[in-house]
Amino acid sequence: MKVMLHTDRAGKLMVYVAKKDLEEAVVKQTTVDDAQVFTLANGWELAITGLDNPIKTPQTVRAKRIN
Repeated sequence: MKVMLHTDRAGKLMVYVAKKDLEEAVVKQTTVDDAQVFTLANGWELAITGLDNPIKTPQTVRAKRIN
């Protein structure tokens, strides 16, 4: 699925999923193999590959839901 990564006014990383009309804050970020795994405030975990460090926002990327 395509998601948009952006930062809110407080500087917190946010994820927007247009097809679900869902916007959630990232509460945990880990690295597994070559992917960054983001845990969202609603409990979803999204794996995203190919992100730069630090993450440039806003950007649209492909994510895979792993839970």
